Amino acid sequence: MPGKFLFTNALGSFVFNEKHNAVDGLLFHSIEDYKEKSIYEDKLRQRHGNLEAPTGKNLYDILSFFKNKKYFSEFQKKNLELTKESLRNSVSSDLLIIQTINTIDEIDKTINALTKRLRDWYSLYNPEASNKIKDHQKFASLVSHNSKSQLLKEFSISEKDSMGADLKQTDVSAMILLASQINSFYGLKENYESYLKDLEKEVCPNLASVVGVNIAAKLIEHTGSLKRLSQLPASTLQILGAEKALFRHLRNKRNLPPKYGLLHEHQLIQKSKKDMHGKVARALADKASIAARVDYFQGKFIGEKLKKELTDKFKIQY
Repeated sequence: MPGKFLFTNALGSFVFNEKHNAVDGLLFHSIEDYKEKSIYEDKLRQRHGNLEAPTGKNLYDILSFFKNKKYFSEFQKKNLELTKESLRNSVSSDLLIIQTINTIDEIDKTINALTKRLRDWYSLYNPEASNKIKDHQKFASLVSHNSKSQLLKEFSISEKDSMGADLKQTDVSAMILLASQINSFYGLKENYESYLKDLEKEVCPNLASVVGVNIAAKLIEHTGSLKRLSQLPASTLQILGAEKALFRHLRNKRNLPPKYGLLHEHQLIQKSKKDMHGKVARALADKASIAARVDYFQGKFIGEKLKKELTDKFKIQY
């Protein structure tokens, strides 16, 4: 013969008899009460002794009890409040990091597209400057702050020898306006990079120290969270971002397996010899994996120690 059942939902904690009728209960007055539901459940256990948790048909019948008009409206209202609370609490620092690095990537794409347009446009007026100044940020800054004659003077070229067209000031102003906007995008990017750095000091200081702020953010973005990243073996972390190359290798063994994915951007790999890239990537992934786990479990800061082990091993500073 079944005994009494203890069932808790958004409305409160209830005791049901074997016929699934409520014989006792303590109502919750707020979401905070629900969070402390164990206190209410203990009180009911003290009154009724041993209480079972309903399962199967017992659970179905007990849930049907709350379809009653007396409870249903309040039951729906309280569950909606709990859902809203859960959604608010689901916004983690991981998500802020993901949104920030995605924003930086979008700004980069915008800068590259607009700078290409500016170079094509400005080359009609001053092709020498566009050819001489390779750095995009420097190019946009010089164009927005210097006249054609000033730029040509820097390259020891007279205006007579320039192959650029003589344009009206209104035409030149349109180009300078675009250069100014590109400069503001660079400023915006720097602000977000600073914000990202501050976020990672709290969330993943060890990982950021080992792989750098941007790569740390991209690894978290690629996996969805620091928790998922910390659960991956180093061998998987090493090739994150190179999944297409891995699948090509699995389909056709003549294609070599990838040595790295997102880690390819790291200075340690960039500065090492080509035949060392695989070995460096493995070592970097090992340290990054350790760093991610320490960060997730909120351990001590060991980022500099892990970084030093890498620089000592490969004799490369970054």
